[in-house]
Amino acid sequence: MENNLKKPFNKRAFVSISMFSSGMILPFSGIMNHRLQLETLSSQRHFWMSVHNMSATLFCIFAVWHVFYNWKALMNHIRELKGISISKEAIYAMLLVFVVVGFYSSHAFHVH
Repeated sequence: MENNLKKPFNKRAFVSISMFSSGMILPFSGIMNHRLQLETLSSQRHFWMSVHNMSATLFCIFAVWHVFYNWKALMNHIRELKGISISKEAIYAMLLVFVVVGFYSSHAFHVH
């Protein structure tokens, strides 16, 4: 028996998949921008800059839209976090990552 009722368009799924898709493009286009950074503004470099910029813009737009559609669930998660404490392992892990990334990237301020 065939169901002739059309399934309605799921806006939440559309927003989530759009945000995920645009977010997946960002690392690859960022790597390509990094590889081409020393070239003159060629069409290839301009292409990857455009891909990265538009993907970032779409990601931000869909992230805001995603929060709007999931506001109740987000607030429920935040209320549930009140009783949860962060372990010392989590604090040390975050501290280690921030220190290593900070030291590694600080070389950019010492280049002349």
